[in-house]
Amino acid sequence: MSPAAGPEDDLLDRIFLTRVVEPGDETCGRWMRERGVGAVVRRLRERGEPLPGVSGKRWAGLLARAAAAEPHRDLAAARDAGARFVCPGAADWPRQLDDLGDARPVGLWVRGSADPRMWALRSVAVVGARACTEYGAHMAATLAAGLAERGWVVVSGGAYGIDGAAHRGALGSGGATVAVLASGVDRPYPRGHTGLIARIAEQGLVIGELPPGEHPTPSRFILRNRVIAALTRGTVVVEAAHRSGSLVTVRAARRLGRHTMGVPGPATSGLSAGVHELLRQDAVLVTDAAEVVELVGDMGELAPERRGPVLPRDLLDPAGRQVLAALPARGAARPEEVARAAQTTPDDAVARLYELRALGYVERHGDGWKLTRQAMISVRDDPAPR
Repeated sequence: MSPAAGPEDDLLDRIFLTRVVEPGDETCGRWMRERGVGAVVRRLRERGEPLPGVSGKRWAGLLARAAAAEPHRDLAAARDAGARFVCPGAADWPRQLDDLGDARPVGLWVRGSADPRMWALRSVAVVGARACTEYGAHMAATLAAGLAERGWVVVSGGAYGIDGAAHRGALGSGGATVAVLASGVDRPYPRGHTGLIARIAEQGLVIGELPPGEHPTPSRFILRNRVIAALTRGTVVVEAAHRSGSLVTVRAARRLGRHTMGVPGPATSGLSAGVHELLRQDAVLVTDAAEVVELVGDMGELAPERRGPVLPRDLLDPAGRQVLAALPARGAARPEEVARAAQTTPDDAVARLYELRALGYVERHGDGWKLTRQAMISVRDDPAPR
């Protein structure tokens, strides 16, 4: 930006560039960093000599786009759709996106009244397969709802499958969610999610890099994923095949130093094969929102300890458990046999057996002792080997 340029000029110049260059264009990002936005725009408008790093053919393509760009028209169209344009360095610019370096967005088109910078501070991406299973949809929705209930923003791509389930889970719990589109924010994609994306714009945020009216392409989906990764503290993948596009998001998150997580599925499911491969590498296995927050949250935000049910025999002291374990599963044993198996003295074994009798675990049969039905159930349900 030239010294005489003001914020309005920078805004219009950046809107101009969203119409001329594709998202994630690192060559253009380098031009802006080294020469300033205004200088790049002037070179394009004046149809000057090619800037460094592009062929004559590509420069001609950029000039053709520049000739058709009308930033005032794009800004008016965005306002009609209830959207605004946020520039890097603005008060509501999510600073995490600066980690993308020269691939940082030129700016963001935003639908929704929330502050993108503040929302990005406590956000988690939940992504995965479009053709997901019922299990995947359930896990994504449950995970998103749990995150929203804990005050976290759920970010996804607005697509069918896992993305849609994650958005709905957050919305259904009254939480916050962000849809990052690979199209203009005034052009919901997929069409079947028009209602969902409209609801996200009302309750959350819909953002994108492309100007109004632009449609998605395969490459734009891939480039969109870097924004999802950079915007959030971590990315959770719920169901992904080996060639799933959601794995691109995880790889971007890994490069940016963000947390990467995966929800396991059946070992026989091809839709979980990509997730399992991530878990074999360096992703962290998670099964619920508490485990996600333990990883991405502040110090002390720990998931509850996972334990099996407490069995009655767990309440016995070690010596009592040792004597109880020494009794045979069937039939009776004499005190000296119990003592030998429990590695204690006969007198101590007798004392422990009478304590166990008072608790209902054993009963005396003549000179021997045997387990009661209560003890048999306890032993049967105890996963510890006997």
